[in-house]
Amino acid sequence: METMFSENIQSVLQQLGDRLRAERVARNESQTRFAARIGVSVPTLRRMEQGDATAQIGHWLTALTLLGRIADAEALLAPRYSLFDTAAQADKPVRQRARRKAA
Repeated sequence: METMFSENIQSVLQQLGDRLRAERVARNESQTRFAARIGVSVPTLRRMEQGDATAQIGHWLTALTLLGRIADAEALLAPRYSLFDTAAQADKPVRQRARRKAA
């Protein structure tokens, strides 16, 4: 079972690497230039584009920022809300601070 889990992760990483490369190529940037913009070596960028699981998340976030896609990463662990959460929030009273009187 663990092997299947690892295969799934590797598949997702490969897809992300392919998309990263496609975004870079669509912007007509060489690996050398894009790697320098991210602040990594060309071999590190190459590993990212190949879906290597050892690539640091910080490098990915920098790349996504440069590509104007950081919101995609922010959406990964966005809070989940359900209809029940929304209804429960609507039932809670809203507390407001009393305003101070001017002296």
